[in-house]
Amino acid sequence: QVQLAESGGGSVQAGGSLRLSCKASGYTYNTYCMGWFRQAPGKERDLVAIIHTALASTNYADSVKDRFTISYDNNKNTVYLQMNSLKPEDTAMYYCAAKSRWACTVQVADFGYWGRGTQVTVSS
Repeated sequence: QVQLAESGGGSVQAGGSLRLSCKASGYTYNTYCMGWFRQAPGKERDLVAIIHTALASTNYADSVKDRFTISYDNNKNTVYLQMNSLKPEDTAMYYCAAKSRWACTVQVADFGYWGRGTQVTVSS
C-alpha cells in the first residue's frame, strides 16, 4: 500500500501563486508515476500534471502549461506542483495520485493510490 499526504492548498487572488506538496509513504517501490488531478464541483476529475519519478518526464494539461510546474524530490518521496499565474478557473479540489509499475499514463482510472485532496480557491 502507498499512502499520499497532500498539503499547500489555500485561497489566493488571481495572478497569485501556490505550491502543493504530496509525500508518498509505505510501499513506494515500483511506484514510478505520480501526479496531480483536480475536480471542480459538478465536474469530472481531470489531469493537471504527471511526472515519471525515474525518467523525470512530465505531461501537463493544456490549460496549465506554462503556468504550472510539477517536480519530484526522490530523497523525500515528495511530488510538488508549483502553480503560478492562477486563474479563477483553477479553483478545485486538487488530488495527488500515484500509479504502480513503470508506465506513466494520464488516465484517472490507471491510478490506484489517491490522497484526500487539498482545496485551491482563486478569487477574481
